[in-house]
Amino acid sequence: MKKSEKEQLVSELKTKIDGATALYFTDFTGLNVKRMTDLRRRLRKAGVEYVVIKNTLALRAVNESGLAGGKLKGPTGVVVSKDAATAAKVLIDFARENEQRPTLKGGLVEGEVVSEADVKKLATLPTKDVALGLLAGAMNGVLMVFALALEARKEQLEQTA
Repeated sequence: MKKSEKEQLVSELKTKIDGATALYFTDFTGLNVKRMTDLRRRLRKAGVEYVVIKNTLALRAVNESGLAGGKLKGPTGVVVSKDAATAAKVLIDFARENEQRPTLKGGLVEGEVVSEADVKKLATLPTKDVALGLLAGAMNGVLMVFALALEARKEQLEQTA
């Protein structure tokens, strides 16, 4: 690969990383083309990108983004996501269905290094959309109680007048 092609790959990955909140590094050894395609499709459907790139180029893009990347060994796929929980959930669910492949090497969430165990914990959290829905439901409940209390107070004042 020519130097200009490598620089372009690093630049493209750096741009993706700059808009992301989570990066997960995976080892996709043992996944055939069909499974890799399925993984990419699931990630894309969830709004997550999966990039397979040489370790040195991946680390260069991570470091140029102002993040501290560790050492990567073996085949590496980089999961780039704006929603850490969604990406973690897709990866963990896929691995559970496919003999624990791809394996997680770790990653970065909001610039902090995370381990495989941390990613598994993130996978149990509700996604951003679900969390917002739960919050909206809770707020709606509070507003309903407040409206009922106001109505009851209004009736109470009307009865005493």
